[in-house]
Amino acid sequence: MNFELTREQSLLRDEIVRFSRQELNPGAAERDRDQTFPKDLWRKCGEMRLQGLPVPEEQGGLGLDPLSTALALEAFGYGCRDGGLVFSVCAHLLACVVPVWKYGSDDLKRKYLAKMCDGSLIAVNGMTEPSSGSDAFTMKTRAEPDGDGYRITGTKIMSSNAPAADVAIVYAMNTGAKGAIMGFLVEMNTPGVSCNQTFEKMGLRSSLLGEVVLENAYVPASAVIGQPGGGAVMFNQSMEWERICIGAAHIGTLQHLLETAIKYARTRRSAGKAIGKYQAVAHKIADMKIGLETARLLTYKAASRLGNARDIGLDASMVKVYVSETLVKVALDTVQVFGGYGFLTEYEVERILRDSVGSTLYSGANEVQRNIIGSWLGL
Repeated sequence: MNFELTREQSLLRDEIVRFSRQELNPGAAERDRDQTFPKDLWRKCGEMRLQGLPVPEEQGGLGLDPLSTALALEAFGYGCRDGGLVFSVCAHLLACVVPVWKYGSDDLKRKYLAKMCDGSLIAVNGMTEPSSGSDAFTMKTRAEPDGDGYRITGTKIMSSNAPAADVAIVYAMNTGAKGAIMGFLVEMNTPGVSCNQTFEKMGLRSSLLGEVVLENAYVPASAVIGQPGGGAVMFNQSMEWERICIGAAHIGTLQHLLETAIKYARTRRSAGKAIGKYQAVAHKIADMKIGLETARLLTYKAASRLGNARDIGLDASMVKVYVSETLVKVALDTVQVFGGYGFLTEYEVERILRDSVGSTLYSGANEVQRNIIGSWLGL
């Protein structure tokens, strides 16, 4: 299986890395410290169509295939040092744009999709609830048929981008059809819809996390994404995209950490020689390289099968577990290579370590992913 980049993929990668370093990195540490979401940089990402990588050009995106989308997000994760911004773009694209692109009506696409791709709109995915995290389909949010539309009532928490969002992809149980999960595109300025709380986090601090509260909020039937009752399939597919393609962004971060550790180990000296000459340090960095290349191959394979493999859910869960746990380990080992300096904020590796911890939790906790893998294996 050959994953050699094409000329077009190489050019896109170089362009995204250059753009990220020049336009997005200045002020990243300050945004993390102040927990501010950079709307101006979000719009710049939109100009690059990072929020619409796989969406056809005629609908406002770049029209990339899934593997090229993953490669682009890898370049984004490699070049951009604002982990919160990278995560916000990925959450918007993979959990919100993908469902509208894949399942939205022509009217929904005409009204929203291009604006979601070019940064004009910020979207939040509303699935997780106070009493249903990993067990998402025990949700209490209800959509009650009302004339030509629905009235939605419920609370969604741990919702990335919620405090800055213009639109929400909301999942709810249809009270008119027992057990039927529906997806809706809801404008945040709809009467009865609010974001009442913003959560402070350990990492990814420039990506705002909040709750979406819906109190008898009326939406027309045209707000339904896909077929009534098709919300479960739509959500699962969006999670397959998210687990694989956020993993690709993490591959970029892993590459950056490896290069950072190598550079430091070559220049930092102890007892008259570079610390990289000590086996204890060299072996850590060797393990980083092994983890990176294994994660990369697993992610590329999964991305190349997105959309055309029945067992892609298995691939997605394996990517989610392996890449996220490798990211945490490599980030921690990089701090260890830096020693006391790694504990200081000015060297940025502590920020990457804080950001990395969430990767084992979002898109479905790793414990749940192992359950999914086990079920695919007939256990």
